[in-house]
Amino acid sequence: MNDMTISPAVEAALPQAPFEGRHLIDGEWRGSADGQTFDRLSPSHGILVSRSAKGSKADTEAAIAAARNSFDSGIWSRISGKERSTFLLKVADLIKANVERMALIETLESGKPISQARGEVSGAADLWRYAAALARTQHGDSHNSLGEDMLAMVLKEPIGVVSIITPWNFPFWILSQKLPFALAAGCTCIIKPSEMTPSTTVMLGELLMEAGLPAGVVNIVLGYGDPVGALMAEHADVDMVSFTGSTAVGKAITAAASKTLKKVALELGGKNPQVIFPDADLDSAADAITFGVYFNAGECCNSGSRIIVHEDVADAVVDKVVALSRKVAFGDPLNPETQVGAIISTAHQGKIAGYIKDALAAGASLKLGGTPVSVPGLPGQFFGPTVVADVTAEMAIAREEVFGPVLSVLTFKTLEQAISLTNDASYGLSAGVWSENVHTCLAFARRAQAGTVWTNTWMDGFPEVTFGGFKQSGQGRENGPYGLEEFLEIKSVVMRIGRTRGNWVRD
Repeated sequence: MNDMTISPAVEAALPQAPFEGRHLIDGEWRGSADGQTFDRLSPSHGILVSRSAKGSKADTEAAIAAARNSFDSGIWSRISGKERSTFLLKVADLIKANVERMALIETLESGKPISQARGEVSGAADLWRYAAALARTQHGDSHNSLGEDMLAMVLKEPIGVVSIITPWNFPFWILSQKLPFALAAGCTCIIKPSEMTPSTTVMLGELLMEAGLPAGVVNIVLGYGDPVGALMAEHADVDMVSFTGSTAVGKAITAAASKTLKKVALELGGKNPQVIFPDADLDSAADAITFGVYFNAGECCNSGSRIIVHEDVADAVVDKVVALSRKVAFGDPLNPETQVGAIISTAHQGKIAGYIKDALAAGASLKLGGTPVSVPGLPGQFFGPTVVADVTAEMAIAREEVFGPVLSVLTFKTLEQAISLTNDASYGLSAGVWSENVHTCLAFARRAQAGTVWTNTWMDGFPEVTFGGFKQSGQGRENGPYGLEEFLEIKSVVMRIGRTRGNWVRD
């Protein structure tokens, strides 16, 4: 306990009854066709947070049919960008008005701190506003230089019916990186949230209905990957799948989608490095490293879970990070002072511990933590801040997603070696570089195989800036104008507007 700061349990007004989640299909809230439900217990407080309808094949097929019919009818796909934009702005306002209600249920289902849940929900409203702006500004191209009797246009049309499958770590934020952009493009959607954090998606469905969304444009099916997610990926009436989650599941979705050659957009895992050069501002770097590895308990695809630090300053950086780690408040996620909450499940907590055990057996050294911790007054599962040094590139802890509050420390001597270590991974989601020399930063940024490279900062993001990964971190992009482009199909229209061409068939 002396190695960390415990944020104690606080008196909080917990829900008197579990949240009741149902499917949203063709504008109606429905229980499952077979009547089945599933429960979610809080990983921090142990209470029953939600009881949700458990989707079946019949429920999923009904949702897909509703999305297909609404798209083909043109009730959303053929209205103006102004109308879609106006709707998205209305939803953004409703999200802002419901932050506290949604943040509480997300905190209890996921274990994340209430302050971070509030930031996630509130910040997501800005994604809806940005998508609303894109809805009014999207356009195609024209070609007026093909000859005096020819004119061509390139149209950008909604791709059609989109299956959206979201994870448990940022259930509301990640949904908001997908859904408003799909709606701005004119698509209709079926959504399956994670079975561990389903409720804020249902709450968003309530807001969509309140805002006046036509029936069938957005459908929600709760439940598990089998059968719901699998059918959403392979069904012939679905034109695209947008998935965020593990690389292994992403590969399975790609295989299922290949049966109909539908488009697939994937945002998958990461093993994201921060590279620290000797001339860096070490205090700023250490603070960003601490934030990067413990934010959302490290259960984050953008987690800065490995640092690659120059050997001349490695000891100094590790000492600074360890000292800061001891000050990070771990504990009750309903305590506003808490910075790191509970781990999502006991099984996942065991997986985190396994990575550390294997690394130490392979020769790594433990500088801090490495074990689960107890928070007085709470029955949930928590894992202490952990720093593992003397890590080598071949260790699993350096190559695979731990998805927990665990930092791996590797060292380098030269820029070439730092870039080699950065790129020696199957992932390529994000990377960071710390140096006061702009030439060093630019050289690294141009050669790092990552979709986002941060320089002298970590995890700053904006709706305007596109996000996505290289290699096995995924394909396609979210946010920014490219986030809208993902949901558009390109069509060329070539017109002859004169009569100068002679007949091919001669009399």
